[in-house]
Amino acid sequence: MASREGITRAFLWLAVLAGGPLLGAKLFDLLVLAGAWSAHPPASLAMMPYGKAWPVDTGLFFVPFSAGMLIAGFGALIAGWRTPWRYRWLLCLPSIGILLLLILTVVAFWPMNAALYYHGIGSTKDTITDAQSVAMAQRWVALDWLRVVGATAAFVAPLKALTLPWPQVAAPRDPPLVRGALALTLLGVAAFIVWFVLNL
Repeated sequence: MASREGITRAFLWLAVLAGGPLLGAKLFDLLVLAGAWSAHPPASLAMMPYGKAWPVDTGLFFVPFSAGMLIAGFGALIAGWRTPWRYRWLLCLPSIGILLLLILTVVAFWPMNAALYYHGIGSTKDTITDAQSVAMAQRWVALDWLRVVGATAAFVAPLKALTLPWPQVAAPRDPPLVRGALALTLLGVAAFIVWFVLNL
């Protein structure tokens, strides 16, 4: 039977292997793709990577890698839960970080993507003015730097955890309130994942 250390380290390696490409792609997406379509709205919005002009949706890359990071992060956190907090906090960053970034994506970026795209193609679903499209594109880029910072933390934390020696002393059993909060968090994560997949 595999040890908790072995299982935790396997999930950490998965987080590193998913997190590196995810971070690189996020930087490319922000600096190159968003740099192009946000340069001079509304005219530049025609370069947004959505619709018939683009054969591949960027989500086809980001969704599987983000899902891999989410699974790896929470797998490492659950397997390494009894480690002391001086180590456990490194297990919290990839899991909680990617979850928060996915929530930010759904709450902030999905509506902005739709509004900017519809405005750029002159759709009947367009609900914003030219001036609003300029402000929204600027807000999109500013908020996307948060995703870059979050992706960096989610990549560096498991890498750092892998370089540290495995704690030889297990943390004391958490009080029922903490265990209950963890169980509720995991149920919430599962519900969000189901909702997210159904709304892709």
